[in-house]
Amino acid sequence: MRVTALRLHPDDNVVCLLRPHAAKERPVADTGALPPLSADVPLGHKVATAPIPAGAKVVKYGAPIGRATRNIAPGEHVHLHNLEGADP
Repeated sequence: MRVTALRLHPDDNVVCLLRPHAAKERPVADTGALPPLSADVPLGHKVATAPIPAGAKVVKYGAPIGRATRNIAPGEHVHLHNLEGADP
């Protein structure tokens, strides 16, 4: 399998896509296939690898980059529509 997503740190709950992905496609990280995507996601954007409850920290680079503004399901695009960056 060709790797199409990158987990930057073992503690991350998101991966970054190395190419655009279509809805229902399963990105592949070095650990294997991830959950199918719920929507199209552009190159470089983040995708949840596990459930992230509303108010929970979104972790990238092994550090919090913000909090989920609502529940985020595995395979869901993580971006400005469901992430706030203040006071991680």
